[in-house]
Amino acid sequence: MWIWLALASAILLGFYDVAKKYSLKRNGIYFVILAATGFTAVFLCPFLSPGPAAYHLKIAVKAVIVTATWLSGMEALRLLPITTVSTFKASRPMFVVLFSILLFGERLNLWHWLGVAAVLVALWLLGAASGREGFRFGSGRGFWALIISMVTGVASALWDKYIISSFVFEGPLSPVYAALPENLQVPLFLQSWTNVYITILLAVIVAVKAVRDGERRERFRWDWSLLAIAVLITFSDAIYFLAINQEGSLLSVISLVRRFSIVVTFFVGAIIFREGKIKGKSAALAFMIVGILLLMYGSL
Repeated sequence: MWIWLALASAILLGFYDVAKKYSLKRNGIYFVILAATGFTAVFLCPFLSPGPAAYHLKIAVKAVIVTATWLSGMEALRLLPITTVSTFKASRPMFVVLFSILLFGERLNLWHWLGVAAVLVALWLLGAASGREGFRFGSGRGFWALIISMVTGVASALWDKYIISSFVFEGPLSPVYAALPENLQVPLFLQSWTNVYITILLAVIVAVKAVRDGERRERFRWDWSLLAIAVLITFSDAIYFLAINQEGSLLSVISLVRRFSIVVTFFVGAIIFREGKIKGKSAALAFMIVGILLLMYGSL
């Protein structure tokens, strides 16, 4: 069951990335993320419930990590083609595997190594195709934003599993939770409070930035894509948290399956934004998918 939940989350995540790219046409990065998380916090406010201070501290740490991931990811989307960003970010599972070796002493099997090799080939092909558009790996603000988004995204995935496994509640958290399956309580508690903390953090950042910029500050423009972002990420994250809270679920496999969001992001984004060099990037995408499948097979 959890594998299909992960796939559903991936599809929604792909459309979420497309909506983010589109929203940047009318608003700056901070306004887009603040509006999206604000709407999401409102959607999930019925599930806010008091909890131990230690739990809230862990969620606050997650909020900081996620905020860094989103801000750097949005900066990369603003500066780079969506086909480049989505394909590069799809290599995240390889880094999850490598960090697992460094942090937890895990060993790679043959399928893992083949998957890593395929991902490296994909990154090389992506670099060659993107280079023809003027983007070079290893230099430029867009590249470093992409790297920061990658690193913090991996940290967020590892932190999610730790939080989910460490939160234990005895009985329903509130009357709202009493009508829900028990395995939904922790995910909704985590998701609702995370968005509240992210919204507060971003509101402070936007306020400070507005005071600093004065008359040069950015103006907010309403766009329905902001609401679409909130709806898509709310459901994608809810399904994701439900998946990792299922008995027997494997974070490594779920993280790999979620990377299939690149299929939606790549092709839908390419059509909407009419980006070039699609042929070369398609080859990179093909190797990336093969790499993900090999990593997934090696983790089963």
